Amino acid sequence: MPLLKDIISNALHIFYPHVCTGCGSDLVNHNNLLCLKCLDVLPQTNFAQHANNPIEKIFWGRIPLAAAHSEFYFSKEALIQQLIHQLKYKNNKDIGFYLGQILGTTLLASNRFNNIDALIPLPLFFEKERKRGYNQAAIICYGVSDILHVPVINNNVTRAKHTDTQTKKGRTERWKNVSGSFTIKDKQALSGKNLLLIDDVITTGATLEACGAIMLSISNVTVSIAALAHAPK
Repeated sequence: MPLLKDIISNALHIFYPHVCTGCGSDLVNHNNLLCLKCLDVLPQTNFAQHANNPIEKIFWGRIPLAAAHSEFYFSKEALIQQLIHQLKYKNNKDIGFYLGQILGTTLLASNRFNNIDALIPLPLFFEKERKRGYNQAAIICYGVSDILHVPVINNNVTRAKHTDTQTKKGRTERWKNVSGSFTIKDKQALSGKNLLLIDDVITTGATLEACGAIMLSISNVTVSIAALAHAPK
């Protein structure tokens, strides 16, 4: 039977080749979306296992976090930007789930995110999510959940108003832009939980700060933050 499965798999591979999402090279292992070469060039931060890491320092004096992490360094024209672009704008939810699994594997190994009760995707404004068809942060969450075996609580924390793009704004402008943007439908459902708030890219952290602050207003809640990538300003 194993030999027959190999024959069938090889035959299917001829007609339906499985290629690397990063470079397009031919892959044999259908469980992976990136080849070993592309995985090797992704710039991992190794922040997860260290307290007071650069991501946690972003939020010092702003909101009290239990822990924070970003999996990769973000830079323009790099592979990680291409992959996140595919997730956000090319409907490639598979790569978002796969990168979420990588993020989840790192969080699990760090032993600093062991007590998480639920994963919260940073919400999109409903009109933006409707146009895109999904929230990329939720896709990442489900990949993390697959590794951590922690539930995703989606659509409880919501974005109550549309905000302008943050790309060209400074830290103060970003904070003003997102202040008051988030609401919680059912606070009781989150009360007493250790929550992990997840996004795709952290820059100044203003949006995550605003969302984390409204979550921390709930009784006996702790908040941690994780993202696929960090784009230093």
